[in-house]
Amino acid sequence: MEPYRVRVIYGDTDQMGVVYYANYLRFFEGARGHFIRGLGLSYREIESRGILLPVLEASVQYVKSAKYDDVLEVHLSETHTRVKIRFEYKVHREQDGAVIALGHTVHVCVGPELRPTRAPDWLLEKLQVSRLEPLSRATSGQEGNRNG
Repeated sequence: MEPYRVRVIYGDTDQMGVVYYANYLRFFEGARGHFIRGLGLSYREIESRGILLPVLEASVQYVKSAKYDDVLEVHLSETHTRVKIRFEYKVHREQDGAVIALGHTVHVCVGPELRPTRAPDWLLEKLQVSRLEPLSRATSGQEGNRNG
């Protein structure tokens, strides 16, 4: 699956001219949506089928700074159990392939009553079919679609 791409706009940066730290979580969210759409689903469809995926844990490790007009590629991989899904993120700057940030989020499957529930088979099957390579083997971000 192609990485999620985002071009840094002025509104993404802080007074120092670098991407504001919390915006990486927004980029991660965009990558998750991109991944889910790549499975032939959408968050809206998953939710309409009675499954919600709130964030249980989030972490970002900042490696280098990204600045206005940089194009960032967010590579994503996932692992899951019957109740939790863990997404790993690796953010590269498209222009030079530099690793900008690493992170993860852990999501728990809950039903409409907001209690943990087992992921339905249809969701697990989609996740299993679309297994991605581990981030340690992810490309440097130099291949693929150059939209941005």
